[in-house]
Amino acid sequence: MSTTGLPSAPAWHAPAAEPGSDVPAPVRATVRGLRALVSPAALTGSLTELAWVGAHALLYPLGTRTERLRLDGRYRPGAQPPVVRALFADDPLAAHIPVVLVHGMVDNRSIFTVMRRALRRRGFAQVCTWNYSPFQRDVQSAAEALGRHVERVCRETGHDRVHVVGHSMGGLVARYLVQRLGGDDRVESLVTLGTPHGGSRWAHVLPTPLVRQLRPGSALIRELAQPAPGCRTSVTAVYSDLDQMVVPSAAGRCEHPDLRARNVLVRGVGHMSLPIHRAVVDEVAATLAGHRGRLEPAPVAAA
Repeated sequence: MSTTGLPSAPAWHAPAAEPGSDVPAPVRATVRGLRALVSPAALTGSLTELAWVGAHALLYPLGTRTERLRLDGRYRPGAQPPVVRALFADDPLAAHIPVVLVHGMVDNRSIFTVMRRALRRRGFAQVCTWNYSPFQRDVQSAAEALGRHVERVCRETGHDRVHVVGHSMGGLVARYLVQRLGGDDRVESLVTLGTPHGGSRWAHVLPTPLVRQLRPGSALIRELAQPAPGCRTSVTAVYSDLDQMVVPSAAGRCEHPDLRARNVLVRGVGHMSLPIHRAVVDEVAATLAGHRGRLEPAPVAAA
């Protein structure tokens, strides 16, 4: 896990040429990117991506129904091996805060088949997924629906706050909830995986209203860039230099002065593989358990 630059970014992530340049820098970046595509890490990541996309296609029909939240006592920290119990040694109650997993566009909860089970095995007692319609008209309405679901989870579990993990556009849905709809009252922490916080160039390919919101500089992206003083939700953005959908890959970083998010770079992991990658799952578990430094929200200026 790293928060360094992206020297190994593939060619499609190379920066555009600056006006008046002789194009040597982009050419060098493209050559480096092409070399990165045939590196062992990139080849392994690409093969894993292909394998998981095929498996996900088989699992997709099984994930069309929304899961009901239920507490399973088998996954309480006390019933786990010492190495797992150590995850919650500093804060045993962290194991019982509900975790809500939010999928991306035109997907469903089956994308979290591996992560859901892995988090429960690591001791998280209440992990549930949430489905929204593949025909969702915009991010804002999806965020409103997520807010209602979070309220229902809190009501059914008796907890005041939850954790949210969002993959791809699901991360933007959750971010809009905590940043623009007051969801930070309920969401303790948000972890995004391969979320186009800065938009993605691929969004120019399909001119539907929802996809247009994911374009760099769209009205949605500009709205999320507006001030969010006092936001109480800690944000961690996990992004990859091999993400085929978030282009450029640096757009997967959450750069907002009020949120002051932690940005975590993983190398050689494809977009669809992020929720199943061992290092990503470990990072999510450690973050939700409180082992990563949570940044305090920026102070609100006095009136």
